[in-house]
Amino acid sequence: MTYMTIKTFKNAFFGLLAASMFSISAVSCGGDDDAPQIPGTDNNTQEDDEKTDAEFEATFSPDGFARGADISWVTELESKGYKFYSKKGREMELTKLLRNTCGVNAIRLRVWVNPENGWNGVEDVLEKARRARDLRMRLMVDFHFSDSWADPGQQHAPAAWIGKTPAEAATAVSQHVSDVLGKLKNEGIDVEWVQIGNETTPGMMHELGGEMKGNSAGEFPCYLNAGYDAVKSVFPQAKVIVHLDRGQDKAQYKWFFDLLNANGGKYDMIGMSLYPETESGSGSSWSVNLDYQAITNCLENIKELNQKYGKKIILSEIGFHYTNSAGAKSTLRTFLREFGSAEILDGVFYWEPEAPEQEGYKKGAFDNNRPTQALDPFLEATIKPAQ
Repeated sequence: MTYMTIKTFKNAFFGLLAASMFSISAVSCGGDDDAPQIPGTDNNTQEDDEKTDAEFEATFSPDGFARGADISWVTELESKGYKFYSKKGREMELTKLLRNTCGVNAIRLRVWVNPENGWNGVEDVLEKARRARDLRMRLMVDFHFSDSWADPGQQHAPAAWIGKTPAEAATAVSQHVSDVLGKLKNEGIDVEWVQIGNETTPGMMHELGGEMKGNSAGEFPCYLNAGYDAVKSVFPQAKVIVHLDRGQDKAQYKWFFDLLNANGGKYDMIGMSLYPETESGSGSSWSVNLDYQAITNCLENIKELNQKYGKKIILSEIGFHYTNSAGAKSTLRTFLREFGSAEILDGVFYWEPEAPEQEGYKKGAFDNNRPTQALDPFLEATIKPAQ
């Protein structure tokens, strides 16, 4: 990409994007006091967090482009005493806050097999999924196939599965998926998307031979297909996702999906993570900035993958430093403007927007337990222009 192309793209990012597909001005779901007037609305009328449940339900629709959030951390944070507040300072349960005041219509929840303290285990997942069900929100289930975090730096099999043969491990995958999804279904909870593995660029369950490397797919396709079939046995219409990191890395995605397809892997949708920022300096000279090249490459990658493999894409994770809410807002608005019809990209999920920076993770979309402007484009998408 030439310098002028990058410069033009950068300038467009921080413009008002008047040609947005939604044809509306910005509205903050955070604490901005200078939120501009939305055409056709009265900023002095009730805000969503002041509406009665009946008033909100009369206008809420979960359909269309998925404006999602992974809030798997919420129950653990609640156990530590954290509370969450709307833009006007009203205390609200997080799931409802995100839906009613930030335009979120879908929730993503991770699943661990035998977590040490219970968080992200099946009972914890059920608790959070009930909240989404009761609010008529859509649900993505993200199976890690580990007792803790699974990502490109660590793809460890559950301790209880170590020593199993590949055939036995595939059966364990199938049983685990069927058990969790079956319990969700028994509670009247629908599941729209299921990830078989989390950021599985190097495969999963490495101790059991599931590594993807070079020209070898290892046992990963076997484990993937076991999970795929288990999903379809419980939720035939659910979309099975294979999820990789670094959505901007075109070569990585081509290598992975060419290898997976050559080895008979079954999936319905390609999932991506994108954390498009660069940090520099330290102390008082520290700064964080958008990585415009990464964003551009990801936008192109989405279109190219859809054309090459005939699969829809979903942005399973996106995140920005909580102090870079303007960058987050402009980036989300760009994705919605480009793909809001959901014909190529099914949706975007912000990863742990509620994350308190004092817990050590700083890429949330809240500040002082209240939403920043980062999620404004989700709310914008729920507002119809004046006729």
